[in-house]
Amino acid sequence: MWMHVTDLVGKGIELSVLAEFFIYATASVVPLALPLAILLSSLISFGNLAEKVELTAMKAAGISLFRIIRPLALAVALLSVGAFFFSNNVLPKSQMKLWALIFSLRQKSPELQIPLGEFYDEISGYHIYVREKTKDGALLNMMIYDYSGGFENATVMVADTGRLTASADKHYLILDLIQGETFENLDKKQQRATRTTKNIPYRRETFSHKRILIDFDTDFNRYDESILEDQHVSKDVVKLVQSIDSMRVISVERSREQSNKLVNDRYFGRENTHDVVLPEHVSAEEKQRYDLDSLYAMLSMPKKRQVYSVAREKAQNYKDQIEYNALLLEDAGRYIRKHEIELYRKFTLAFACLIFFFIGAPLGTIIRKGGLGAPVIISVILFIIYYIIDNTGYKMAREALWPCWAGMWLSSFILLPVGIFLTYKAATDSPLFNPEVWTIKLKHYFYRVMRKD
Repeated sequence: MWMHVTDLVGKGIELSVLAEFFIYATASVVPLALPLAILLSSLISFGNLAEKVELTAMKAAGISLFRIIRPLALAVALLSVGAFFFSNNVLPKSQMKLWALIFSLRQKSPELQIPLGEFYDEISGYHIYVREKTKDGALLNMMIYDYSGGFENATVMVADTGRLTASADKHYLILDLIQGETFENLDKKQQRATRTTKNIPYRRETFSHKRILIDFDTDFNRYDESILEDQHVSKDVVKLVQSIDSMRVISVERSREQSNKLVNDRYFGRENTHDVVLPEHVSAEEKQRYDLDSLYAMLSMPKKRQVYSVAREKAQNYKDQIEYNALLLEDAGRYIRKHEIELYRKFTLAFACLIFFFIGAPLGTIIRKGGLGAPVIISVILFIIYYIIDNTGYKMAREALWPCWAGMWLSSFILLPVGIFLTYKAATDSPLFNPEVWTIKLKHYFYRVMRKD
């Protein structure tokens, strides 16, 4: 959420719009917050039961740990189903509305969006270059190309300092320039009529202050959300599967067409056979009886240079074509990977809720600590480990180093055995984290080692 604070500050946005932004942004935090909440709550609950010897009393009454956690496991299972439907139905809509709102906010005040060291062209008819900015919003060392009168009638302005603000009615931008110069063609009609003339008259104007009024609607106008419907974050499971299947068919057809065209037209076809340079005493029919090396050896040195030049040019053309085809296929592959990652993410969120419950509940039983002390520390450490593993798998899948299913399910594959192990240890009353037990075991181990010596 804080990544987009610059889109909100100093733009006169209404509180209702800000509240809408934070509501949509909060919905996007749920996939991270829900597993952590389940881990922390299960740790605290079972840690309190174990610390107050209530678990011991229930086990003494003949109630097993699996029977104790059964109602909570059922509740977490229902919560996991709800998490899946949230990711499938609510999250895509909130993401679509959030990004449409972000684009609308960015467009509201372009003076805050002008980058440093590159030309800004979001204002129609103008290209603005700014080298530095001050804390109070002043733009330093500016260069402005004014194309509002047409590309051929461009006016160039340079200024030491400038400010870009919105007018009171929000329909114009006011550009105030201080200490600068303007370069403008003196006779634009004559320039178009005499394009071959080397000496073109122009006018140079030096100013201490210059104000330019730019037609630009700075009111808050919402982007149409339909432009984001084809993005992977805006689709549910059904649409994701349909998009993946469609793009795979297109990718396969595109790959087949490119390979057939390259093989048939370039290598085994008859294209460009007129460019083959043969020795004068060798006919085209006799060419079939010679191999390429023999034909090349029969050529004179100028002919060899010509053959080398033609071959190098064709090889470069083939290379360019192959690289272009690879870019087209990579775009399709990237599109498919994004959709597959989003598809698997909807299932891994729900499964992570179950895994964290079966880690937190037995861990709370073993450590026998309730409250907000040890459970919070343990939860944060475990969740950081989960986040690192999950983010690693995501990046591997995004860069096509691993299959998407392997990258997105990596955290589940690693943490599921941990949950099973902890549940088994808790069911068998194993003193896994009891320091006294480990101290006694270490003493016995060193005692046996010393006796052998």
